[in-house]
Amino acid sequence: MTARIVVLGGGIVGTVVASRLLAEDGTRRITLVDAGLVGNGASQYSAGVHFPVGCSARVKALAATSADYYERMRTRAPAVPIHPFEPWVAADSAQAAEVEARCTGLRAPNAADGRVPADLAPGLELWRLPGCHVADVQQVAQWHARQLLERAKLIEGLRVTAIDESAAGVRVQLSDGRTLAADALVLAPGPWANTGAFKPFTAALGIRIKKVVALHVDPAPARDAALFFPLEDAFLAPLPHRGHGLFSYTCTQWDVTPEAMRHASLERREFDEAQAVLGRVAPGLLAQPPMGGRVFCDAYGPEREPIVCGVGTHGRIVFVGAANGSGYRLAPGMADEAAGLLRHLAPQQGFLTHANL
Repeated sequence: MTARIVVLGGGIVGTVVASRLLAEDGTRRITLVDAGLVGNGASQYSAGVHFPVGCSARVKALAATSADYYERMRTRAPAVPIHPFEPWVAADSAQAAEVEARCTGLRAPNAADGRVPADLAPGLELWRLPGCHVADVQQVAQWHARQLLERAKLIEGLRVTAIDESAAGVRVQLSDGRTLAADALVLAPGPWANTGAFKPFTAALGIRIKKVVALHVDPAPARDAALFFPLEDAFLAPLPHRGHGLFSYTCTQWDVTPEAMRHASLERREFDEAQAVLGRVAPGLLAQPPMGGRVFCDAYGPEREPIVCGVGTHGRIVFVGAANGSGYRLAPGMADEAAGLLRHLAPQQGFLTHANL
């Protein structure tokens, strides 16, 4: 029997999940649906930075899986913008143990690392963090979609109006009136998790939507002069594919909607918030106003870990998301977890490992 699986959401998480499901079993009939165009939702605003870090053993393991996946992808698809870099990591010496617990591969600096960045506050302890990269997430999602076109169905520009699950399967109603029948359904709606037809299945998950802000900085830092402040959840990274740097910090504006954020612009208060963060760790970093920036939102789980779980009543619907601003960084690891939850519905003949993707 051929398993039919519908994946709702054409961002980085949805496209990686769909690819993962096909990599595991090439006989599956996969349909990927997005209300807009693939990669044009939250993925187009993503910073696309991968750090080998995690606040728990699970998140660190997800990050490690993802790092391996993207390294293979970088070899397989060299035209897709994925750029390695090695940042300086900085934190107060009293918090060194916490930093070392969160970061995988952290090392002490040596003479070959060159000059310490001049903008840092005095008294900070410094490390280097190999295994980092930055990517154009929209292009990564679109690359996955192009691969899917060879073996799956891609539907863009149609909204999901209803989802009905039964012991026999799942039916998905689309805005043009058509109905998709499937054996299983994956919900990967990003910051739209609490809206429309998704809401009955996500209401109990405790997901909140938070504003996400990053500033565009000129000049861009060199790949070995980037900065990462893990306890501030802030970083300065180069974006070679765009020709400038990006400073990301934690905005604390909650319960926004993606519809409102579509029309949001960078405001003076965002620059002031960024300066307040930098005042503690790198007060001279943004001496001049930024070139601009990007404003959108993302879904956050109550435990600050991504959510991958069954949400239906018959084991046929899996939610994948609420990655707390780390959808790109953790997508391949989350896809592995989602595949495990759906494995009981799929034929086992012709099994392919994740490394084949």
